Amino acid sequence: MLADQETLGRRLGAEGYLADEGLLTAVRLAGLLGLPLLLEGEPGVGKTEIANVLARVLGRELIRLQCYEGLDASQALYEWDYPKQLLSLRAAEVEGRGVGDLYREEFLLQRPLLRALRAASGAVLLIDEIDRADSEFEAFLLEFLGDFQITIPEIGTIRAASVPFVILTSNRTRELHDALKRRCLYHWIPFPDAEREQAIIQAQAPGLDERSAARLVAAVHRIRGLALLKRPGIAESTSWARGVQALTREGAGWLEAMRRSAGLLVKYEEDLSLVGRHAAEVFGD
Repeated sequence: MLADQETLGRRLGAEGYLADEGLLTAVRLAGLLGLPLLLEGEPGVGKTEIANVLARVLGRELIRLQCYEGLDASQALYEWDYPKQLLSLRAAEVEGRGVGDLYREEFLLQRPLLRALRAASGAVLLIDEIDRADSEFEAFLLEFLGDFQITIPEIGTIRAASVPFVILTSNRTRELHDALKRRCLYHWIPFPDAEREQAIIQAQAPGLDERSAARLVAAVHRIRGLALLKRPGIAESTSWARGVQALTREGAGWLEAMRRSAGLLVKYEEDLSLVGRHAAEVFGD
């Protein structure tokens, strides 16, 4: 499936994800070469969603590691279930039997990275918003991605049953280390052009006619051109399209529906005020 770019694009499209040629090439090469795929871009351009859709297309389990400040290796790899170990210890004491091994499989809590290694038929491992994690975790992750194995002192070394397809995403809130970028195939996902965004909106908002979709996309692109605190992504534009549809079905006029549902598109009070001040410009034909 990854060897044929046209088939890959068609299968992703059938799942509602319309990827451009650059992203299709990046996904295909990452799969063929066995490299992690590092996707950067502004929030809302489809970085996380490509992992969700790709897991369905490949018939693999999606395993997600959401990164955050303070994330450490134990939270990402594995932990021991200490309350369960303590209960087992007390039960053994009450029953007058030997404690046994407290570091066996039944007490092991598998976190996302270990689960991805143990997925028998392979997995799509999504390491989401790696830029939110600390540099120390990034360094640990580099080692993990190099060998796809971990050593648990009480159990031994665990190697990948099938190497996972790894996708890392970053909103570029900080620069990632060059060492991590060198390990990955890098791709920047830009905002889509008007034609592709219109196709995405029509796919996500069934029943929206071509002219209406074009008017919405034109408004979205004008709004992105304003000095916003956060420019709306594809997720916001498709939500806005569905909101406009809902209001027009209730009898609202098209322009009125766009104005009233603008909170689906922009998410800050300052941005809403800015859009309001430019209403004639952004909502007009």
